[in-house]
Amino acid sequence: MQDLVIEWKEDGTHLYEQIYQYIRDEIRRGKLLCQEKLPSTRSLAEYLQVSRSTVELAYDQLVAEGYLEAVPYKGYFVARVEELYQMETAPDAGITSREQVGSFSRADAGGDCLFLSEAACASKAALDDSSAVPPVQIDFSPNAIDMRNFPFDLWRKVNRNVLNLNNRDLFLPGDPMGDLSLRRTISRYLHASRGVSCRPEQIVVGAGNDYLLMLLRYVFEETITAAFENPTYPRAWKIFQLFAGEVVTVSSDASGICIEELEKSGAQVVYVMPSHQYPTGRMMPIGRRTELLNWAAREKERYIIEDDYDSEFRYRGKPVPSLQASDAAGKVIYMGTFSKSIAPAIRVGYMVLPEALLERYRQKCACFSCTVSRVDQAVLEQFLDSGAFERHLNRMRKSYSRKHEALLDGLKPFLGQFDLSGENAGLHLLLTDRVGRSEKELVDAARRQGVKVYGLSSALVGTAVPEAVCHATVLIGFGGLTEDEIRDGLERLAAAWLIEKRL
Repeated sequence: MQDLVIEWKEDGTHLYEQIYQYIRDEIRRGKLLCQEKLPSTRSLAEYLQVSRSTVELAYDQLVAEGYLEAVPYKGYFVARVEELYQMETAPDAGITSREQVGSFSRADAGGDCLFLSEAACASKAALDDSSAVPPVQIDFSPNAIDMRNFPFDLWRKVNRNVLNLNNRDLFLPGDPMGDLSLRRTISRYLHASRGVSCRPEQIVVGAGNDYLLMLLRYVFEETITAAFENPTYPRAWKIFQLFAGEVVTVSSDASGICIEELEKSGAQVVYVMPSHQYPTGRMMPIGRRTELLNWAAREKERYIIEDDYDSEFRYRGKPVPSLQASDAAGKVIYMGTFSKSIAPAIRVGYMVLPEALLERYRQKCACFSCTVSRVDQAVLEQFLDSGAFERHLNRMRKSYSRKHEALLDGLKPFLGQFDLSGENAGLHLLLTDRVGRSEKELVDAARRQGVKVYGLSSALVGTAVPEAVCHATVLIGFGGLTEDEIRDGLERLAAAWLIEKRL
């Protein structure tokens, strides 16, 4: 293979990103050919004088984007991406040529090594400043899920079954609210799993909750006042700001949104997550639910939007029925998705409209086509009807339960300095500092250890900061990590927050 130039950038770009960008660009230019073998991560790390994890991060990103293929026990190979070669763009104006500091040569390395000149090593050493922030090794994202156990083979089989000669009708326009057969299946699923009582005709299928919330702008009057808890789901808050007359925040306590303050706010619509509030993880007890339903029933045009966030995963006690299951007055708009229970890319959400709003929706929204393709709707319907979804969900519950226990066990040493909350359900929990550190101090200290955690402040909306969240709080998600990664991440956090604090 011909020699290839590699250049170190002195612009603050992480080393693993430079390795990733270099190999990606060589593939795009056609200088690394299809099925050509790359150096092993160990060999490449040794000759670049970087950690093996740095090379692994670069390779993993290239595999994720389809530039490389990882073949077990054989190594990494260039994938078939010839169509990308024409995507190369001219260098940005004003960027001068940089010093050549090394070369990538399989001939010199016996086919599996990367050699750098002494100048390259010196340049690399200058970049490898110990004070620089390391790349993220462990990401405790509260939104990540585990795709390792996803039944890909079964999903492909269902797709093949759907795309047979007998299903030509799937390529014709469908019902704007979603295919009725899928809505029947969702109706049965919601009744069995969440106690939701509705006719299939009340269900609207769309590409995620964000789209369904935007449809509500045509159902509600533009002069409505909408109320949110604080903190809350920021995207929903921003969407309502686009069309509502006024959007206000209402305080919460240990039981959920404060009804007395909600009454004073003058709101006609309130957005809540009673089964597992994001981001606090709080569950609304039956007493507060009854108060909320009574608030809505007192006025004709009052409605509750129930976002049934993360309701599938609960680790303590029995599953909690939806708020809609207790709604006798037809005041709850129920919303959910399959993003956490199946996969984010499925992009299938559903909204159950009360009967009083159904005719208004049909009058104003019949011109909108369903944003989920009929093929995807048919695949999801068969996945649900066949029992595959139930089996998959049970496997995920067991997997998340093990990770949840590993996380709780590993957090025991932290409880002298932190309060733990939100641990009974969902895919994240919260740690609140008790020794006076700021949220930024916690997040930055973790980042210096290669760990990413998320501050509660990212979910605050409006201008007033609730007294209940004045103490520094971080979200620790575990859905996308393995048990070993959770333990590794907690060891790093202990070094960042506990050991360093005592020095």
